[in-house]
Amino acid sequence: MCGACLGATTMSLHHKLCHILGGTFDLPHAETHTILLPYVAAFNLPAAPAAGQALSRALAADDVPGHLARTSVELGAPRSLADIGLTQDDVDEVIGQAVDRPYNS
Repeated sequence: MCGACLGATTMSLHHKLCHILGGTFDLPHAETHTILLPYVAAFNLPAAPAAGQALSRALAADDVPGHLARTSVELGAPRSLADIGLTQDDVDEVIGQAVDRPYNS
């Protein structure tokens, strides 16, 4: 069912990057999502001010990406993709796949 849902819609940048990282480099699913979320939020929220305002209210935080990052650290989550196995040499492959694939793949 999840695959059918993803196949019927477009995939967000966050989810797309996580699937590239998990599928190509076998990075752990939850940790990958946790690490990327603050960065993708920082990238996307300027283009989605209403979503940013809603998240700010829900989290009681003016800096949503910063709040997400601090919360992850407080909970003991890994802080970087290097912490879970990605190397600098892997970055070009991630970029290539992210640029070459449409969001719904």
